[in-house]
Amino acid sequence: MTDNEIFERALKAKSDIKLLSEKQKNHAIEIMAKALEDNTDIILKENEEDVKAANGKISDVMIDRLSITAERIKNMASGMKEVCCLPDPNNKVLNEITRPNGLSISKISVPMGVIGIIYESRPNVTSDAAVLCFKSSNVCILRSGKEAYRTSKAIVNALRSGLKKCCINEDVIQIIDDTSRKSSENMMNAVGVIDLLIPRGGKGLIKACKDNAKVPCIETGTGICHIYVEKTANPDMAIKIIDNAKTSRPSVCNACEVCLVDEEIAGIILPSLYSALTDGRKNPVEFIVDEKASKYINGTPASQDSFDTEFLDYKIAIKVVTDIHKAIAHISQHSTHHSDAIITENTVAAEEFINSIDSAAVYVNASTRFTDGGEFGLGCEMGISTQKLHARGPMGLEELMTYHYVIKGNGQVR
Repeated sequence: MTDNEIFERALKAKSDIKLLSEKQKNHAIEIMAKALEDNTDIILKENEEDVKAANGKISDVMIDRLSITAERIKNMASGMKEVCCLPDPNNKVLNEITRPNGLSISKISVPMGVIGIIYESRPNVTSDAAVLCFKSSNVCILRSGKEAYRTSKAIVNALRSGLKKCCINEDVIQIIDDTSRKSSENMMNAVGVIDLLIPRGGKGLIKACKDNAKVPCIETGTGICHIYVEKTANPDMAIKIIDNAKTSRPSVCNACEVCLVDEEIAGIILPSLYSALTDGRKNPVEFIVDEKASKYINGTPASQDSFDTEFLDYKIAIKVVTDIHKAIAHISQHSTHHSDAIITENTVAAEEFINSIDSAAVYVNASTRFTDGGEFGLGCEMGISTQKLHARGPMGLEELMTYHYVIKGNGQVR
C-alpha cells in the first residue's frame, strides 16, 4: 500500500474511532492484547529475521533494543491491558463558565485526530503507540525503522486482527511499508492528514523532523541524563543509583550518561564506583574522565564532546566539580532537558537543584531510569517529550489530546 493510500484510509478512519465508547475501546484493547500473545511465535520468527539482518551493522546494546522474547511480548500485552484501567481522556470538561449574556462556554478535551509516529529499532514502541492512540480515540500511522520493520509489521497485523474480531475499522492502526527516507519525508509533509508527528529515536531522526516537518512535531527522546553526587550524599546509595541508571539498560534515553561528583567526596565515591561498574562485569563500563577525576581512577581522557554525547552504551562521562553551583552550571550548559538527578542528604541542596534544573524530570535520590510512562502510572508511553509545548516528560493519554470550546446559547447575537 502506498503512503498516500494509507493517509486516505487514516482520514476516513477518524470519524469511526471517535464514535467508539470507552467500553468498546477497552474491550477491543483486551482482544488486541490477546491477539498479540496468540501471535507470539510469528512475531518472534520475524524478530529473528530482523536481528539476523542487523547483526554486525549495529552495536550489541542496539541489538538488545531490537530483540524481543516471549516474556517481552507478554509485558507488551500487559502494558496494553493497563491502559484499559486508565480513564478515557475524551470529552472531559476542562473548564466551563456562563457569561453575563447567558452564553454557556465549555472547554472540552478531544483527540488530536491522526498521529504519526516515526521510530527506530524498538519494536515495543509499536504496541505502546497503537494502544495509547486507540484509547485516546486517535488514528495512528506507524513508521518503523528498517531494522525492526518485520517485527513491527507482525505486531501491527496481530493488533489489526484483534480489531477485526471486534468489528472495528482496522485502519485506525496502520504501518508504513516503505522504510526509506522518502516515507519519513512524506509524513513530515502530510499537511491536512497528520495532526501531530512524534519522532522517537536518535538525535538525527529528531533533528530531521524538527528541522523539516511541516506538520506539528514533538521533540522527544535524546537523553544526556546527569547524576550529581553532592558532598553530603550517602556513598552506598550513590553507587547503587548510578549503577542502576547506567547499566540496567544503557541503550535507552533515560540511562545516565554523565556523572558529576563533588570534589569533597570524589576520593571516596569514584574508586568505589569504578570497582562496582567494572569488577567481574560481563559488560564493564568504560569511564571517560576529566582531568580531576583521573587523579582518582583510570579511564579514557574526556574530549571536548564527551559531555555532549548520548552514548547509549556501557560508557559514562565523569567530571569532578567544586560545588553544587558548578554542577548546576554544567548541567544547564550540556543538558538535553530530559532527566537529571541529585544524590544528597541536604534538603537545601535538593531544593536548589529542583528549582534550578530545567528538565522534564528532576530527581532527588532516585535513578533516572524511572522516567517512563509505565513507571509514572501512564500504562505505557508515546515517548519522552523534552520540549515545553504542548507536552513535557512521558507522554501518555492526556498528551495525545487537544480541546475545543462548546458554546451554547438561546438566541444571543453580538
